[in-house]
Amino acid sequence: MKTLTIRNIPNDLYSIIGRVAQRNRRSIQQQLLVVLDKMRMLDSESPVDKAAAIREHLSGRALGNTLKEIHEERKR
Repeated sequence: MKTLTIRNIPNDLYSIIGRVAQRNRRSIQQQLLVVLDKMRMLDSESPVDKAAAIREHLSGRALGNTLKEIHEERKR
């Protein structure tokens, strides 16, 4: 695992991080890891790009008529 050192953090920012960490019962390091992990999600594909990839993956496949199948099952 890598180590990250951050210097010259403004006092007000450090206080905010400390308060949020305390509310969540985390250390400042743990809280910052949570924040950084959330940033990773922001860097991933947009929902539109993900939907396009799924549509492309499923294109040409016969997916059936789900509504029809439900009605048929209920008749049994």
